[in-house]
Amino acid sequence: METSAELADVVSRMSAGTGPVAVDAERASGYRYTQRAYLVQLRRAGAGTVLIDPLPLDDLRTLDAALAESEWVLHAASQDLPCLAELGFRPRRLFDTELAARLAGFERVGLAALTEQLLGYSLEKHHSAADWSTRPLPDSWLTYAALDVELLTDLRDLLAAELERQGKTAWAAEEFAALVASADRPPRVRPDPWRRTSGIHRVRGARAQSRVRALWYARDGVAARRDSAPGRVLPDSAIIAAAEADPKDERTLLGIPGFGGRSVRRLARIWLDALDQARALPDDALPVNQPVEGPPPPHRWAERDPIAAARLARCRAVVVGTAEQHNLPPENLISPDFIRRLAWSPPDEVTSQTVADTLRGFGARNWQVGLIAEQLATALPAPDPAD
Repeated sequence: METSAELADVVSRMSAGTGPVAVDAERASGYRYTQRAYLVQLRRAGAGTVLIDPLPLDDLRTLDAALAESEWVLHAASQDLPCLAELGFRPRRLFDTELAARLAGFERVGLAALTEQLLGYSLEKHHSAADWSTRPLPDSWLTYAALDVELLTDLRDLLAAELERQGKTAWAAEEFAALVASADRPPRVRPDPWRRTSGIHRVRGARAQSRVRALWYARDGVAARRDSAPGRVLPDSAIIAAAEADPKDERTLLGIPGFGGRSVRRLARIWLDALDQARALPDDALPVNQPVEGPPPPHRWAERDPIAAARLARCRAVVVGTAEQHNLPPENLISPDFIRRLAWSPPDEVTSQTVADTLRGFGARNWQVGLIAEQLATALPAPDPAD
């Protein structure tokens, strides 16, 4: 479906359907610069399955309005909600089958694994990493995409029953509400994204790091103009190798691994200009290590603050024990980052209430706080040596 007239028909069909609507989206991660949706799949009882090509359509707001009162069923919702929000398509209620499976204690939470375990069907996953920006999309890809929503509602019902059996329905409701609240929140912009270049730990010195930075931003500009994944323009390994070698002419540059391909060679002047700019920087314009917000990496705690390191160990033991007791992954019981921040800088007065308030301030849900705050308040103070 790719025309306004066809969209109007889909809106009518989905409005006449009943029950939850299964929703999925396919992106072209690893192929394109953006994370936009290149295919949207829907299925609802009484309406059937619909595949929407969003490229020729302005937006999906009419469909959004038609499904405003419906519960959406998605798998790993946080991956798809941002690209759907770009189309004006946002849930008011949802059920995330992956998150539900985590809360229910399933070891394997992928869609194919859950479908096979709970419903007895095997899903083909051959096209999961395909370039969904391809047009026209092959029929086999469309069949694969349709199957991703075919059984989602059945899976939702079984997982909802399991959560109810375990007494975790209210926990899941809080998690799903948080996903809805963040559905159209813009992604957090990382400071100095070039510092995430794979292998940058090998680059020593601010001058060499300035070459990584210059090449990273040059590549990003090309990738954005081409709408191509940055790694397809120039691999990280090539950026690191060039930053270490600091080539000053095209022949030397093209001799560095990663710069030999025809498309990369055509951009040689861009890479050399970036390196020239880095070379011309005054010392006060070179990269400096930014102060890290929050606690340091845990492996450095013992050296920097042994008392805090001991607090963290006690808090982690509480998290692991409580998670095992409730058949939960520890990271779903509470964010590891929240525990690190709490252990590094606990409240001045440690009580169940102050710990609970601190965790809520970090973003913990009420159900998480209720399960763990009191035990953490007991674990934070150092044990009495006399005990």
